[in-house]
Amino acid sequence: MRPLKATFRTATAADVPALVRLIESAYRGDASRAGWTTEADLLGGQRTDPEGVTAVVNNPDGGMLVAEVDGALVTCCQLENRDGHAYFGMFAVSPGVQGGGLGKQVLAEAERLARDEWGASEMRMTVITAREELIAWYVRRGYVRTGETSPFPYGDERFGLPKRDDLEFELLVKKLT
Repeated sequence: MRPLKATFRTATAADVPALVRLIESAYRGDASRAGWTTEADLLGGQRTDPEGVTAVVNNPDGGMLVAEVDGALVTCCQLENRDGHAYFGMFAVSPGVQGGGLGKQVLAEAERLARDEWGASEMRMTVITAREELIAWYVRRGYVRTGETSPFPYGDERFGLPKRDDLEFELLVKKLT
């Protein structure tokens, strides 16, 4: 497979329905199993909703970076400027194009924006600790496991329906200097 070339832009309110579909397809249900980022064995229910995506798109301290290939929206990530560091989240790559290098391109562009446009000294993210393969992918890209964990929001269906009782998040950090 030849590497796909992405065009980047900032999401707008008009993108919200497509973004919700993209994020859901990458993480939940049978469609997500076509890629390797699925959380379907850990969580059921929704990954996000229009209100959550709209809040990210309209955030005055950040937004949603999207990438298109041949005019199709195929990947996105949340970026937020947080007092000297950037937060990276809501990262999704369409299952049909996972493994084609788009994830690396989006992560690199997000890091560049945070460093060059916001002056952020580091990028932070939280990842479910049970997602060892995903954590390893980030570690290969320079992120460091901090061992700092936070609880999964059990009981809040906006984040999904847990299929296990041992879910938690770990903070990963990368210096952007």
